[in-house]
Amino acid sequence: MTSPFESRLQSELNRRQKTGLLRTLEVLDACSINMISNDYFQLRSHPEVIEGAREALERYGASSSASPLLSGYLPCHQQLIQQLMNWKQKPAGLLFNTGFMANQALLTHLPSPKDLILADRLIHHSIAQTLGKSDTRFKRYHHLDLDHLEELLHRNFNKYETVFVVTESVFSMDGDYPDLPRIAGLKQKYPFVWILDEAHGTGVFGPTGGGLAEEQEVLDTVDILVGTLGKALASMGAYVLTNSNVITDYLTNYSGELIYSTYLGPPQAGAAGAALKIIRKSQATARSIRDTAIRFREKLRSGGWETNTFDSQIVPVILGNPDDTLELRNKLLEHGILVGAVRPPTVPQNSSRLRFSFHSGVGETHLDEIMSILNSWQRR
Repeated sequence: MTSPFESRLQSELNRRQKTGLLRTLEVLDACSINMISNDYFQLRSHPEVIEGAREALERYGASSSASPLLSGYLPCHQQLIQQLMNWKQKPAGLLFNTGFMANQALLTHLPSPKDLILADRLIHHSIAQTLGKSDTRFKRYHHLDLDHLEELLHRNFNKYETVFVVTESVFSMDGDYPDLPRIAGLKQKYPFVWILDEAHGTGVFGPTGGGLAEEQEVLDTVDILVGTLGKALASMGAYVLTNSNVITDYLTNYSGELIYSTYLGPPQAGAAGAALKIIRKSQATARSIRDTAIRFREKLRSGGWETNTFDSQIVPVILGNPDDTLELRNKLLEHGILVGAVRPPTVPQNSSRLRFSFHSGVGETHLDEIMSILNSWQRR
């Protein structure tokens, strides 16, 4: 007999299935080209990255085996955070086990009930979830709408002890991004604390791959920079870099996300450190990745597909209907092309899309093949 608890869960699952939004875990490794992965420079199999992981593995073992405040903080972690601080030109930093944990730590522990958080409407779920549970008041400004952000700042700035502004640089589902110099200008007028998530900007943007803030020359004005090790850096984990040691000291003392978890494994730290060295010298590759994505956007628009015009490695193809999205994803997979089928609640209602994540292994022949499949499906 099914318990009331399981009946409730099954009812919710049935509701998702009826709307085409049920999610399942699938092993999807049998493909000729993977355009779901965020491994933008194809470094997870690079010999130097594997060697970096191997050296850390042999020296420190497969696990840190303790939380960082006990014995889990190892020389490989210290070396990596120092590399990241030097790269991103920030004097203080911490490593976290995941980007999700890093964002939750920041938004859970730094703002107080006397503060206000202003966040982009489409901010990552790791932040959105935290806002909903926080004692700190928050408002969301329209996606990329800095006029709306300025309006909210003007109306609310003097009502709170501290105002936080939170945005991603390159947004993960659309590959679009805000005008960071304008945000920096607003910061001069309304001295807020600026938290910028560079998860998808790191590596692909900037003269040393330091991210969109580096490319748009506002890195020094960002108070708190967040990024992951699991995308361009081909490893696992995350970092928080700041202009203030007080912030990292506070998180070290109050962030349960840092304090109470066995720390990042040494092989992950070693791999990320090796990948970082490669990326700092790979901006010709980064430009090529973005140029390929630009050409794909042009082909999509010529074929009547809905996308956007931003210059980034993430290209959405908006279909709207979740069933169509899954059908077209599966049609591409039949040809060995693996793309993301992204549906609500990950994206807003009626905006289900294919998400193409461009990397250094994608060439012109791939674009032609993909467009042939898309256009054939469109004419069906």
